[in-house]
Amino acid sequence: MSLINTQIKPFEANAYQNGEFIKVSDSTLKGQWSVLIFMPAAFTFNCPTEIEDAADHYAEFQKAGAEVYIVTTDTHFSHKVWHETSPAVGKAQFPLVGDPTHQLTNAFGVHIAEEGLALRGTFIINPEGVIKTLEIHSNEIARDVSETLRKLKAAQFTAANPNQVCPAKWKEGEKTLTPSLDLVGKI
Repeated sequence: MSLINTQIKPFEANAYQNGEFIKVSDSTLKGQWSVLIFMPAAFTFNCPTEIEDAADHYAEFQKAGAEVYIVTTDTHFSHKVWHETSPAVGKAQFPLVGDPTHQLTNAFGVHIAEEGLALRGTFIINPEGVIKTLEIHSNEIARDVSETLRKLKAAQFTAANPNQVCPAKWKEGEKTLTPSLDLVGKI
């Protein structure tokens, strides 16, 4: 069963953010758009490139009213040391969420039981706690966070304009479509 348009499950996790340990929960995510980016583990070779990409786009996510959360199966203590020792990860101003019990990786369907790690999963969640987009793929393929930002803006647009859909490659400010019988077979 797909997680699209389902409510996130209750959770509570520890995270490291800007020199502090914080709690993150399903309640934390509600009231704003959220982007959860699951990664296999701290201190890997590919994950810092994605965190740096997210950090480079973080101001755009904030401008769009969204918070970014990086989630790995490590502890928040590992995330503190990772943030302090990796120049790429050190750019992160968003929460680095620890999931050593695999509560989140299991709830979002990205857990690799044989390895105790997560697949690369990206989830955009609306302010009501409903999953609007998801992407899950193999760990050797890193993501392009600008595409996640594009999907966030499309999800926000369609939430504000429920009679519109965003066509392929849609970018903010471009023309959308109004579904109707008149369009069938004409596009």
